Amino acid sequence: MAMTVTGDVPKGKTVVKNIGLMLSGDLAQPILAADCLVAIDGRIDSFGKEADLNTAGADTLIDANGTTLAPGLIDSHVHPVFGDWTPRQSQFNWIDSFLHGGVTTMISAGEVHLPGRPKDIVGLKALAVTAQRAFDNMRPAGVKVHAGAPVIEKGMVEEDFAEMAKNGVRLLGEVGLGGVKQGEEAKQMVAWARKYGIQSTIHTGGPSIPGSGLIDKDVVLEADADVIGHINGGHTALPLDQIRCLCEDCTRAVEIVHNGNELAALFAMRTTMELGQAERIILGTDSPAGSGVQPLGILRMIAMLSSIGEVPAEIAICFATGNTARMRDLDVGLIEEGRAADFVIMDKAQHTAGTTILESIRMGDVPGVGMVITDGVVRCGRSRNTPPAESLPEIVS
Repeated sequence: MAMTVTGDVPKGKTVVKNIGLMLSGDLAQPILAADCLVAIDGRIDSFGKEADLNTAGADTLIDANGTTLAPGLIDSHVHPVFGDWTPRQSQFNWIDSFLHGGVTTMISAGEVHLPGRPKDIVGLKALAVTAQRAFDNMRPAGVKVHAGAPVIEKGMVEEDFAEMAKNGVRLLGEVGLGGVKQGEEAKQMVAWARKYGIQSTIHTGGPSIPGSGLIDKDVVLEADADVIGHINGGHTALPLDQIRCLCEDCTRAVEIVHNGNELAALFAMRTTMELGQAERIILGTDSPAGSGVQPLGILRMIAMLSSIGEVPAEIAICFATGNTARMRDLDVGLIEEGRAADFVIMDKAQHTAGTTILESIRMGDVPGVGMVITDGVVRCGRSRNTPPAESLPEIVS
């Protein structure tokens, strides 16, 4: 079984030195002129040239050996249940496997795969609070799972959203997976959720599970959820002209997922970037799902969008880090002082045709993960899932 950790932030000083490339997660400056980073008590204290930093007294000293440090990847669209198990594929330790794919934060789009999931209003609220509490108290493999995302049903009133918010619920599950499928009805509930600080995501495209249905552009636009969930379909995408309308006619997050239509994914990315709104693009896997569990789903999306979509790798990595952090109001995903010390240390895969990690990703290859860190604590070393990295970081002390 994979390790689990509590939500308590550990104390201590972590120093990562000899970094060959530091990626910020920020579209405005994706590459930083830095070779060292210092974290104290789970947060980024400073970064830059090693000679300019206070690296003395480290509790954990890591030699990156010239590899690449980036913010931990964020999966904007997962469907957890409880703990590190999914009944959707009857699989244990799937979250731990995502950690080995560089993912340090996950956002629930609804705990919809729970056997017997309650659909009455009392039950769905109770499930949301329970899931929020459970994943807040226990982090599988150290991954931060933001869960407790109720699927809204007919008959809910404003007081229901106020009550959930008061009890710690900060997310709505995919609008459209429950009984609420009409734009006008969804719009009212999304507005109530927003009023109380609850962020919303709407299902986009054809049905994915029994009970869901087609959600087209008109419903998405009228509902005005904060995130256009899997704009490239989960699984079946809307026609490209409808996707263009969604990109052009609203300002909400454009979420592209692994378990969707790849042609639509590329079209949505290109359209959003042509509009000069690259900051809206965020990435998820939409898993576990009928198509399985994808531990390398975010890395594969980065490589696909960079190579076929002809986007610099450091920009594609921002889609899965800083963009998502800002859209989701998270304290991770960016190399900034005060942010959580969540990182993935990577290098180009052995025998890739690319001469650098960025070039290898641009050529469509997935990098090798050498270490993953959350809150300044090493959670795993060489990944069991990625191709082996050419060079590896090491814990010196």
